[in-house]
Amino acid sequence: MIGRVRAFFGNPARLIPLLFLGVILAGTLLLMLPISRADNQPSHFTDAFFTATSAVSVTGLAVIDTPVHWSWFGQFVILVSFQLGGLGIMTSAVLVGLLVSSKLGLRTKLMTRIEIGQALSLGDVKSVLLRTLVFSLVVEAATALVLAIRFSAYGFDLADAIWYGVFHAVSSFNSAGFALFSDSLMSFATDPWITIPLCVSTILGGLGMPVIFEMTRRGWGRRQWSVHTKLTLVGSAILLFGGWVAYVAFEWTNPATFGQWPWYDKLLGGFFQSSMVRGAGLNSIDIGAMGDDSLLASVILMFIGGGSASTAGGIKVTTFFVLLLVIWAEVRGEPDVTVFRHRINPSVIRQALTVALVYIACNAAGVFLMQRFEPELPLMPVLFEVTSAFATLGQSTGITYDLSEPSKWLLSIAMFTGRIGPVLFAASLALRTRHRLYRYPEGRPLVG
Repeated sequence: MIGRVRAFFGNPARLIPLLFLGVILAGTLLLMLPISRADNQPSHFTDAFFTATSAVSVTGLAVIDTPVHWSWFGQFVILVSFQLGGLGIMTSAVLVGLLVSSKLGLRTKLMTRIEIGQALSLGDVKSVLLRTLVFSLVVEAATALVLAIRFSAYGFDLADAIWYGVFHAVSSFNSAGFALFSDSLMSFATDPWITIPLCVSTILGGLGMPVIFEMTRRGWGRRQWSVHTKLTLVGSAILLFGGWVAYVAFEWTNPATFGQWPWYDKLLGGFFQSSMVRGAGLNSIDIGAMGDDSLLASVILMFIGGGSASTAGGIKVTTFFVLLLVIWAEVRGEPDVTVFRHRINPSVIRQALTVALVYIACNAAGVFLMQRFEPELPLMPVLFEVTSAFATLGQSTGITYDLSEPSKWLLSIAMFTGRIGPVLFAASLALRTRHRLYRYPEGRPLVG
């Protein structure tokens, strides 16, 4: 019995979700302390748990106004939570261990490898973790410095300017979506000195450390990059530009969003929304005031998400483009799926299909349940909210504050599941690879 328990909890793919849950519960308890509240309103367990889950899962959805309800201590707890969530619980733990010991055990490397991605060899783990820490701190510090200087120009005193700069810099790089303004960043929508640094931080955080690691290790020569890195960079650029064009076109004349701005502010607003919708989830416009075409575009982009092993959510850029390549190869009658003069392994195609279908199934189930819990809400806001939770994005059409208790718990489960990944979540329950010594005869059912 003891051996089975050790085997169950000793498996990295089972332990990682439990560690995430442990940090969420710790954050919940800290947020329920009186010192965490800025007003006299008590923090209910459901609201504190929802906030902690949103922070650790680097989502950003909130049922309580962050700058109004939470004190400086509560905001600090939220910041620490999404910093840990962004780096990954196991990644953070190993990074702390590296400061004490220069050696890593095999099990620790295995657990970290699952968290930061399967594309890396065990020998790369220590180097990747160090580069992850350094790269994260450098980007966050540079972003915080620019933001602090700019916030001070708005009349914030030095301490507040630094705090606001650090909070939003860490939030953007870790795709957390939390802001210390009740309207997110709508008050600074036309200020490029605030929006552009946040966009850059979010884009870098959304590429994924395997890509950053390879680019810094092998240099900037594109011929030396792997298929994963090339596909992530090209795919991210296409989605960023495509989303930018879509938002500018759809919202150009909308008086509630871009309509009242000059053309250059419309371009800035469209770029900011396109950068955030697959990553940080911060917003400079009223999401609920966008047209249905823009909301649908957002749902698609949220569903795709960012790079593999990044702070962004979704099915990931490489998953989406692998599926597109499968369709393209099938339409052309090609025997193999190829990209950048490389053939995609069939097992990768199966993984991409599995991830996409699991996400679709989870999303559909979430939408169905929330429609049952909130029958008065239209379908589009519900679809947007559920997709935002599963994709760990954090943008909302404004319905989050008024959700019922069952809907809050539903979104908490969605955020937790979306952060650790449906495949890893399923693997944590039943991790057993079967090797058959025989194969059944081939069958060809009709398709279409």
